[in-house]
Amino acid sequence: MTANELRDKYIEFFVSKNHSHISGSSLIPENDPTVLFTTAGMHPLVPYILGQEHPAGNRLVNYQKCIRTGDIEDVGDFSHLTFFEMLGNWSLGDYFKEEAIIMSYEFLTSKRWLGLSPDKLSVTVFAGDEEVAPDHESARVWESLGIPRERIYYLPREDNWWGPAGQTGPCGPDSEMFIDTGIPGTAQSRPGVSDGKFMEVWNDVFMQYNKLADGTYKPLDRQCVDTGMGIERTVAILQGKNSVYETEIFAPLLACIEELTGARYGADPAHDTSMRIIADHCRTASFILGDEKGVMPSNVGQGYILRRLIRRAVRHGRKLGLNGSFLEAPAKLVVDMYNHAYPSLTENRDKIVDELVHEQERFLLTLQKGEHEFEKLLPKLMSNESRQIPGKVAFHLYDTFGFPIEITEELAAEHGLSIDREGFDQAFAEHQEASKMDEGSVFKGGLADHSEMTTRLHTATHLLHKALKTVLGEHVAQKGSNITADRLRFDFSHPDKMTPEQLSEVERIVNEQIERDLPVSVSTMTLGEARESGATALFGDRYNEVVKVYAIGDFSKEVCGGPHVEHTATLGRFKIQKEQSSSQGVRRIKAVLSDS
Repeated sequence: MTANELRDKYIEFFVSKNHSHISGSSLIPENDPTVLFTTAGMHPLVPYILGQEHPAGNRLVNYQKCIRTGDIEDVGDFSHLTFFEMLGNWSLGDYFKEEAIIMSYEFLTSKRWLGLSPDKLSVTVFAGDEEVAPDHESARVWESLGIPRERIYYLPREDNWWGPAGQTGPCGPDSEMFIDTGIPGTAQSRPGVSDGKFMEVWNDVFMQYNKLADGTYKPLDRQCVDTGMGIERTVAILQGKNSVYETEIFAPLLACIEELTGARYGADPAHDTSMRIIADHCRTASFILGDEKGVMPSNVGQGYILRRLIRRAVRHGRKLGLNGSFLEAPAKLVVDMYNHAYPSLTENRDKIVDELVHEQERFLLTLQKGEHEFEKLLPKLMSNESRQIPGKVAFHLYDTFGFPIEITEELAAEHGLSIDREGFDQAFAEHQEASKMDEGSVFKGGLADHSEMTTRLHTATHLLHKALKTVLGEHVAQKGSNITADRLRFDFSHPDKMTPEQLSEVERIVNEQIERDLPVSVSTMTLGEARESGATALFGDRYNEVVKVYAIGDFSKEVCGGPHVEHTATLGRFKIQKEQSSSQGVRRIKAVLSDS
């Protein structure tokens, strides 16, 4: 079964179980300062799990593009990826453990669907601790389906518990499904042990409790189910492959890289690693550039991750003898492979290719600058008795100039120098830990903070968006936002720095609408109807999907799922604090609201 077939079968199965097929969201989280990218299929749906009503109902299914970069340096082995697709189905206060598990089992084992052998299926459930009882309920359901007790594993909180997103909130046990790969195991082999014997294919999360400020757990009145299945990993299992890189998801990309380099995949382990890195990073970079809120390479945030991926791919291309720009061909292949599931890639095809070419050219200049900086440091380094380059100096070349440590090592060797690699690794580890904290392993999702001030600022972004379109032109489109209780940050497409006159006019228009005390109303309609009504819709490909449309009087109409005030007069005075570049072709405004 191919990835495209798995994606279609999953949607078909859950639609047959009365789930509404909703569109996946952007890779760029909406109004969420805690993560750089959408990191899981449930990430965009957390507000609805927290209690907000979803316009499509209480049974949902979709596929979601995701990015995780916390272990980017591990990419190149047989399993790690930066970009991946998640299949997910949700119950928002509808069915719970028994029905969720029964549906999971049916999809996995029925010959009409995936047809996996029940004899190869093992599951895990929450073992319980001092705070929450063991999840015997899930275990009983699995046993009733024919899974023997010896293949039902009770595991601790670190293995089988989700949440809460913050210090308090919805959380609960999960039940994970594993397939026996047939690889010989050890005495320690069991689901959850990463020795290749068991591979996870699915995870059912049961939002059963609300963690209170005093640390106790209270059963939720509205219990929810959140499930997730990774397409790449599941396809590898279905095809009997030992690696995701052996499936049709990556085989065409690796063949393209073979043609570019003349190397043969499988002939040299070191070359294989570089080829896998190029394939993964090119795929991820293409999705970031082709996203509906597409990011451009930069030195901060999402743009920094994009730049890092491209440059790491270029560096490994150099190891294979590719010294010029070479990512155009595999990027075009990515677009062609995914154009059915993600039309935004086709729409942004030229942008993807152009930016990849330009960023590669910029990196080649960066290498020249790094070599020049190395030459400037050389006299002092040569006079050092240890003839060793300090780790912090090597990391400075890497972090400030993007100069790869491998190239620094090559130049050092040419001059009889060594590198304090331990010191470099320590500096790099500290940097990596900071990056992981920036990306955040725990997220709130959407506007989980529904405080009065955050709600006011979120409503103000609608007025700001429309005012920018009025002053600058209809090319303006939201490219991201970050809203806290203190200020709003709004990114939008525009090629030039705004003039003081333009900023003053935008500010005047927003405050004019606030003073008009416009009513804020919400309607539920299909995405197609919303667009036909003139509403701004920044996401979604499915014309018939049901969405919420917020209208602010006769001024603004936008598809949105966040909280809003009822009248604009409650917002206060709008003031732009700063306008600056966010990335190439994207500007950023920071603004506040005051009561005076």
